[in-house]
Amino acid sequence: MGLQYSHLSRCERTLIKNWRHLGISVREIGRRLNRSHTTISREIRRNLWCGRHYYVRSAQEFYEARIKRRAQRFRLKSPAIRCFVHEKMALGWTPQIISGRLKATTPEHYICHESIYQYVYLQERSLINLLPRKHTHRRKKFPYRSSPVRIKNRVSIAHRPEGASSRLIPGHWESDTIVSGDRQSGLNVAVERTSRLTNISRLSRKTAEQTAKVLVRRLTKHPVDLVKSITYDNGAENVLHEKVNNALQCTSYFCEPYHSWEKGSVEQINGLIRRKFPKGTNFHEITNSEINRLEKLLNNRPRKCLNYQTPYEVFQQLRGALTG
Repeated sequence: MGLQYSHLSRCERTLIKNWRHLGISVREIGRRLNRSHTTISREIRRNLWCGRHYYVRSAQEFYEARIKRRAQRFRLKSPAIRCFVHEKMALGWTPQIISGRLKATTPEHYICHESIYQYVYLQERSLINLLPRKHTHRRKKFPYRSSPVRIKNRVSIAHRPEGASSRLIPGHWESDTIVSGDRQSGLNVAVERTSRLTNISRLSRKTAEQTAKVLVRRLTKHPVDLVKSITYDNGAENVLHEKVNNALQCTSYFCEPYHSWEKGSVEQINGLIRRKFPKGTNFHEITNSEINRLEKLLNNRPRKCLNYQTPYEVFQQLRGALTG
């Protein structure tokens, strides 16, 4: 097995300059550095200042510039592939679909979807508007939170009663937070799983104290028998769930990490809220009357899953069944 290749170091460049100044041949320099003489010859030839002089500093700068350009080289060098990507993205195809189609039909021209994303964001930013999400900057591939939040006495959603999971027993809620554009404030959204009744509350600060406060304030307005449990995600704003449990005499359950789809009811409502308040909306600039108006619209919106009754109508029927 051959030795692993490594680039010349600044120290080696200093030796090359000094030995060359003493008139030592390229082959002898290569022997002393345990390098091929062609490596030394190419190093000198590529890094001559003004085509005549070899200086350590300029040689190092030339080398670092080449490395930087190599790291930033663009993808999709083939004009045919670029044309194909432009054409299909205009039709609404995602980079994953384009990549998969090429692999299935013409594997010799296959490119991974990551190469397409790099091409879009580094070279053809005009194509960003053709992406499904249209994010102006690529998101990191890892959570922005460096370490997970430790939630005491966390109970997995796997232990939630079957009646709650099947929606046959009312009184089980899901809670989530919609973050404001300023990353400081937000909205707390609580949805009752059987009726889909929605409570939307402003959070002046996206903290655990604020979240617990608005949940207790809103859910205490409902009959005790219609607040049996709350299902959360694993965000830091939910660490005071036991305080909410004590105030409402209910239990709490948590989705598995990065499984927000396990509380699908509130996630679906979040999507409807985002139609009115898109991502980037600063909720400090939204009035309480606007939030209340949206809540009423959602609760009076007929649902196919409710046989085209509204969440408010179904919830009122549940209240009547308890008092009847």
